[in-house]
Amino acid sequence: MFEFESPQENPYPDSHVLGEGPEPHPLLRPVLPLLGRWHGRGRGEYPTLEQEFRYEQETTFSHDGRPFLRYEARAWLIDASGTPVRPAGREAGWWRVMPDASLEVVLAHPTGIVETYAGRVSGTEIEIETKDVSLTPSAKEVTATRRHYALQGAEMTVTHDMAAVGQPLQHHLTTRLRRRSS
Repeated sequence: MFEFESPQENPYPDSHVLGEGPEPHPLLRPVLPLLGRWHGRGRGEYPTLEQEFRYEQETTFSHDGRPFLRYEARAWLIDASGTPVRPAGREAGWWRVMPDASLEVVLAHPTGIVETYAGRVSGTEIEIETKDVSLTPSAKEVTATRRHYALQGAEMTVTHDMAAVGQPLQHHLTTRLRRRSS
């Protein structure tokens, strides 16, 4: 019969701070500036929406010593005064870095959408574009997305284009994030 023993603490924790936790894999060098916890505000729009919207977002990039980043982002709508209104977008996934600084990214959304991306790191800018989008039967139709990340010190701007519900690829979101100290 199997005997239950007290589990040990995870010996391979994720780290989002350089110098803490495991040593980053050498292939992560081009994306190390992403490591951390980020927080900021953004604006969104799309032709199928009645009006533009504002939101806050927190994003975390971490690693466990292997050649990929763990990614998680969550957002909530805010009103004109910045008061939270309700939860909004949420996604999680993995960013794999190839030896030539190209990227392969997998993101999953709780709304039934899974996206695979390919892209490239070029200095302080990252561009990724969907290769495939998979949808559950009740998910909103999304056929393509493209994201651009621009890093400048402790600030990051993310623009997100989307093709969905019969609309061509076009601007959807712009977020400005600032690195959090912890």
